[in-house]
Amino acid sequence: MDFTLNEEQEMIRDVVHTFVENEIHPRAGDLDRRGEFPLALLGEMGDMGMLGMLVPEEFGGAGSDTLTQAIVVEELAGSFASLSLIVAVHAWLGIYPILRFGTPAQKARFLPKMATGEHLGAMAMTEPAAGSDPLAITTTAVRSGDHYLLNGTKIFISNGSRSAHPIVIAATDKSHGARSLSAFIVERGTSGFSTGTREEKLGMHCADTAELIFQDCAVPLENLLGTEGDGLKIALSALDHGRIGIGAQATGIATGALRASVTYARERKQFGKPIGAFQGVSFPMADMATRIDAARLLVYRAATLADTPGAHFGTQAAMAKLFASEVAMECTSRAIQIHGGYGYTLDYPVERYFRDAKVTEIYEGTSEIMRIVIARSLLGREFSS
Repeated sequence: MDFTLNEEQEMIRDVVHTFVENEIHPRAGDLDRRGEFPLALLGEMGDMGMLGMLVPEEFGGAGSDTLTQAIVVEELAGSFASLSLIVAVHAWLGIYPILRFGTPAQKARFLPKMATGEHLGAMAMTEPAAGSDPLAITTTAVRSGDHYLLNGTKIFISNGSRSAHPIVIAATDKSHGARSLSAFIVERGTSGFSTGTREEKLGMHCADTAELIFQDCAVPLENLLGTEGDGLKIALSALDHGRIGIGAQATGIATGALRASVTYARERKQFGKPIGAFQGVSFPMADMATRIDAARLLVYRAATLADTPGAHFGTQAAMAKLFASEVAMECTSRAIQIHGGYGYTLDYPVERYFRDAKVTEIYEGTSEIMRIVIARSLLGREFSS
């Protein structure tokens, strides 16, 4: 399998890298300390076409593939993980399900504004009693005439209060097992749809994480995504793609930590020489670089398979997310150690990288769930409980 980037992918990577260095990196720390949603940066990125990478050209997007989108997320995460999360969720949990399962009318209606970033995407699946177990979802959708009435509460929804029309997973018939769930495009402003608590988090301070509440929320029939009973299939397909994005994000965070460590190790002097001259510092950085490269290759493999018609990639996506997220935690922890006392202060970005890295082991499937996915592919479903 050839992981050499083509000319267009290299060009996009370079453009994004330059934008990150000039516009994002200088602002990231201040925005994080204030917990400010990066609306201005998103506007600039929308103008540059970065928010519509997966959207076909006919709907105003770039028509790029999964690998190219992963490259964009990785570059963003190297300086500002919160921003990379907003983009990853928008792309894989917002745009992809409509692109893959939407009707022609739904695509024409929703994708153009998502391509420009005027509308941000999200998916609302998690509930207070339904995290890793989607079949425990209690939000219901009952058909009533020309609409469905949604009732229930979703929590920890990334882009939750900012999304113009999150995709909501709800139960239409609890007696049908895996076919019990359906997916709905619920537009902001719909009666009975409100935003509840906005979470304050350990990391990802600038990314919106919110509770969504549905009380007799009337969703038109034409906003059903796919058919009744497709909800779990749609959600799992989006999560398979999204895990590639989180793997790319984790790889980017780890890369940012390594870059900061290399810079510091060259500049910081102890015992008359730069600390990078000591093996106690240089060897950990060598290990960081090696593991980051391995994580990147796992992400690129999963992304390449996702772009291959007919290929199965769920296991590879789980491997990429599992490994890359653990690499991110390991590398950011080592980066703080390399920085010593300074690494524990707000004067250097590595403490932010460390805080941001942790959630990559949790959202869009915890590391434990990733191991279940991988083990099932080896042994079969009956060996995992």
